Amino acid sequence: MEQLQTPEIGPLTSTSEGVVIWMHGLGADAHDFEPIVPHMQLPQVRFVLPNAKPIPVTLNGGHVMRAWYDIRTLGPSANREDAAGIRQSATQIRQLIAREIERGVPANKIVLVGFSQGAAMALYTGLTHSQTLAGIVVLSGYLLLADNVKTHPANAATPLFFGHGQQDGVVPLARGAHARDRVSEGHDTTWRQYPMAHEVSLEEIADLRQWLHARFTA
Repeated sequence: MEQLQTPEIGPLTSTSEGVVIWMHGLGADAHDFEPIVPHMQLPQVRFVLPNAKPIPVTLNGGHVMRAWYDIRTLGPSANREDAAGIRQSATQIRQLIAREIERGVPANKIVLVGFSQGAAMALYTGLTHSQTLAGIVVLSGYLLLADNVKTHPANAATPLFFGHGQQDGVVPLARGAHARDRVSEGHDTTWRQYPMAHEVSLEEIADLRQWLHARFTA
């Protein structure tokens, strides 16, 4: 399977204190969160920002855009979720984890982060990964394949950070809370909600910075 394109910020040697793999949202790209990286104040951590492949998205009239999987409908439907696309993207993210391990960074120093659709991928991939990760961050996200997702024992206690906007009209706050409630048992779970829409705020960035520092200094 072709590896994802990944702009990177930070040290490229095995002396790196860790790695953050950060997935963008639907229709965005790998550069979307580059401006936030300096605010994390982690100069010895490498930030890997993968680009999802451009695919037609049914919900947007078949328009081709960068997406981790197709979104067929927002309503309840047996065919709502693109399970094959979700699993393919998870495999590509696992390839990036494997690459970082080959570079000398152990899995327990790797954090998966995502926003919106990318957050859903970070949560799904992280929970089901077979090597213990340092943490999983879900920004304005939700739970994929909720009826059959099974947390791997390796990540049954991995720290989780959920951040969500109280006025989010794209991914309602209730969807983020549902994801938290479904998966948080056994985890050190941080939940933060903010007076914002479907976006990232300065307050959220500050909370995430503190949380990431704790992961990499543990």
